[in-house]
Amino acid sequence: MKLCATIETCGKNMDMETESAPRSLGNSKVWLKRAKQVIPGCAQTFSKNPMSFVQNVAPNFLLRAEGAYVWDVDGNRYIDYINGLGPIVLGHCHLAVDDAVRSQMSKGMSYSLPHPVEVQVAEKLCELIPCAQMVRFGKNGSDATAGAVRVARAFTGRDKIACCGYHGWQDWYIGSTSRHLGVPAAVRSLTLAFPYNNLNALAKLFGDHKAQIACVIMEPVSFESPQPGYLEGVKAMCQQNGTLLVFDEIVTGFRLALGGAQEHFGVCPDLACFGKGMANGYPLSAIVGPPDIMRLFNEVFYSFTHGGEALSLTACLATLQEMEQKDVIAHFWRIGTRLKDATNRLISDLGIAEQVACVGLPPWTCIRFSDAAGKISILLRSLFQQEALKRGLLTHGNHMLSFSHDDAVIDETLNLYEAILSVLAKAIENGDVAQRLEGPPLETIIRPI
Repeated sequence: MKLCATIETCGKNMDMETESAPRSLGNSKVWLKRAKQVIPGCAQTFSKNPMSFVQNVAPNFLLRAEGAYVWDVDGNRYIDYINGLGPIVLGHCHLAVDDAVRSQMSKGMSYSLPHPVEVQVAEKLCELIPCAQMVRFGKNGSDATAGAVRVARAFTGRDKIACCGYHGWQDWYIGSTSRHLGVPAAVRSLTLAFPYNNLNALAKLFGDHKAQIACVIMEPVSFESPQPGYLEGVKAMCQQNGTLLVFDEIVTGFRLALGGAQEHFGVCPDLACFGKGMANGYPLSAIVGPPDIMRLFNEVFYSFTHGGEALSLTACLATLQEMEQKDVIAHFWRIGTRLKDATNRLISDLGIAEQVACVGLPPWTCIRFSDAAGKISILLRSLFQQEALKRGLLTHGNHMLSFSHDDAVIDETLNLYEAILSVLAKAIENGDVAQRLEGPPLETIIRPI
């Protein structure tokens, strides 16, 4: 597939739909049909199931991965910007990590007593993360956030939680969203959501629920940067009200800085939750904090059969070693800045900047789509994803970078973006975005309530 090198050479209308040859998806459709019979939702994660992809053009199953690329069950290759929803920070099948895991595998993986690697990883995290002095491990981000909430309630003797961002599938959080089916009303009433970058909204929660809020748990940053003094203001408000501040760094950890967003912004929380990027795809998460809080885990029940599983912990040590030695964080900032700036230049040149923009800090950006009224446009996002998939780019609209996303991969991406964004520009101009979709539009996983 040869794509135009510049927008100017693509013709006046810049509509490049003819540049994408149809991809065979026969095997993917067969596997999807089989999955529908035995797996509710056809996947183990909402963000990986068919509702998150435009059908008829999307692969439903992947078979292998290497570096920055993945291949579906029909043999089609894609540049991967989903990266397992963020855990792949070095690249798929990174040799140094996988070799370390293979070495450990020959000695065992799940022991009947703790293995020294648990101590080694805990020590390493305490070295890297500003608020970390003690560590407990889990397997998923939801394990860590639920554990942090439980220990915060134990520490403060309070029940209510103030939250900002996405914090996983456990009752305490998901009950506050539109996906609350099965969560008791009594549990739902204990979680209070507040908007980002709005100190007044948080102050009102503290005023309405005096001496009742155990912790404020929040993503320190997503695609909107904190206003000057915002994170500091949240911390001060928590201290004034005897409330713990918990940073959910499941995504930002080992991406903005080795010590997470707390290192990048210079604001140290009471507790923090890490996951995703810490083991390059092997399942591992962690709660970190000071001894006076963390030692409550001697009594607070937080216990997993596989919490000390040695392969993932070994992968974590190898991943962190690679990130330090190869300055992976600097790579994220450099390559992410290049991708973000070049994408926004393309968007501007096409005259669609009012409805399309690449936003967020360079190590983790997304392309945001708006309608003429300025509201989020699922239709535009669906068309973008459709055209990306047809040209060999796997994305939800986000750029979850890995160390394997080098300049050559960015060049390839930007070449594809010229074609993809040109189609969007033509669709916006003609007002026929919905008519161009070859399958149902994407569905929103968590809807406003």
